[in-house]
Amino acid sequence: MLKTVVAHPAPLPTDRAALLDRLAQPKVYDLAVVGGGATGLGLALDAAARGFSVVLLESHDFAKGTSSRATKLVHGGVRYLAQGNIGLVREALHERATLLANAPHLASRLPFVMPSYSFWQKPFYGIGLKLYDALAGEAGLGSTDFLNRVQTERLLPNVCGEGLHGGVRYWDGQFDDARLALALARTAAQQGALLLNYCPVTSLLHEGNRVAGLVCQDRESGRSFKVQARCVVNATGVWVDELRRQDGQTLQRPVSAMVAPSQGVHVVVDREFLPTDHALLVPKTADGRVLFAVPWLGKTILGTTDTPREDLSLEPTPFAEELAFILGEAGRYLTRAPGRDDVRSVWVGLRPLVRPDSSDGESDTKTISREHVVRVSRSGLVSVTGGKWTTYRSMAEDVLAQCAEAGLLQRRPEGVTRELRLVGGEDTGSAHPPLSAAPGYHLYGSEAFRVQALDGGQRQLGAGLTEAMVRFAARHEYARTVEDMLARRHRLLFLDARAAAALAPAVAALLQSETGVDPQLEPFLALCRQYATLPA
Repeated sequence: MLKTVVAHPAPLPTDRAALLDRLAQPKVYDLAVVGGGATGLGLALDAAARGFSVVLLESHDFAKGTSSRATKLVHGGVRYLAQGNIGLVREALHERATLLANAPHLASRLPFVMPSYSFWQKPFYGIGLKLYDALAGEAGLGSTDFLNRVQTERLLPNVCGEGLHGGVRYWDGQFDDARLALALARTAAQQGALLLNYCPVTSLLHEGNRVAGLVCQDRESGRSFKVQARCVVNATGVWVDELRRQDGQTLQRPVSAMVAPSQGVHVVVDREFLPTDHALLVPKTADGRVLFAVPWLGKTILGTTDTPREDLSLEPTPFAEELAFILGEAGRYLTRAPGRDDVRSVWVGLRPLVRPDSSDGESDTKTISREHVVRVSRSGLVSVTGGKWTTYRSMAEDVLAQCAEAGLLQRRPEGVTRELRLVGGEDTGSAHPPLSAAPGYHLYGSEAFRVQALDGGQRQLGAGLTEAMVRFAARHEYARTVEDMLARRHRLLFLDARAAAALAPAVAALLQSETGVDPQLEPFLALCRQYATLPA
């Protein structure tokens, strides 16, 4: 019997000159999206898949901000069960299954173990997690199990055994957030959208007090472009209020902030501290917070914190007390406590938490998730913020529904992305390694053979990175700088900052030969030092 051969589309080129030439063409887009994080990219993909003409502009690199700094979990939100948000949990659990199905090379299921050190913890958390399973239904990833002490210690080597009663195992998902963002961008491009990174929006265009487009500037050449659009969506995450204030100034109306930023710190240590493919979850630490120890790309991520922060730095730094909390709590639950010298990288993400303030006369809608907010100003500027990676797809559907409700876009059937495989996610007929495995060609999914076929496919630079991966990133993945390559196309900066610095010169040379532009080596080396430096 002949085996069916599945044809995988050739990767689109991302030649910057050609993309800018497209941007320069006179055209009125149906939708202009400002912001290249999870929300903006998901929106661009959904709109393009429905047949709208779409342009997306990102001021830096795709997923440069919050969307590359998640805890790497695709989850339904166990904590919302205690709040009674059943609808929210059910929605997220089904979106979790959709994400894992559409990007199997970048998202996989992950077992979690909650160790129990009090007699009541196992039945208390176990019953709640059985409800979690029930809400997932056919979208479940595995059933919850009650564990005795021996089973818990087998699944969590190095877990503290003193006072251990047993544990509960349940299933959620994990993913590579930055590469998933890139897959969304490239899939949107396949659907006809025009996307550009390093092209910040400098101002909005208004006609008769209505938003009619925007002005953007190519960060490399300084060249400016006017882009006309019937609908403009501000999807800039924690920076959403900047464009809203500009819109308010034009309308001579005050605008109150939508976002109250909060930062989450993540610490990366070697896998030997938790040598397992199971994640450790402590639902309530001594001070009431949650502690994760998650296997990811050959390392272990420890986190996270939730600390208010008003300044909106692109590269926020951790506070000393946050680092002390993570290392201290990890030391309480692991037989070998990680110390400062064991930290390979520390990174911080800003979360766009929504303020409960008034909406300044704007229409205000919250979806069933109750985590993101969509607002339409009097000028027609649509702003969306909040939410989480797991529900990016349903958030996009909600934004487009609100755009239609406001008369900015035609109403077209939703659900077009529910079974749309992302670039690299086409069926290859073989199983994908889990996301806990070290980086390699498997992260390219069905495109792996194309990457390996490029010059340098077998020439290792180190840490699972080859010359061909760098060339592919420059030709087909919008990469312009060393940071683009070693922070987001390959995640080495997030895994081991010193190792990333060691590879940076070789990567810079390859990128410069491919793009002909300065790959910004020195700024990246400074960033490596930041990720390797711990607060005193």
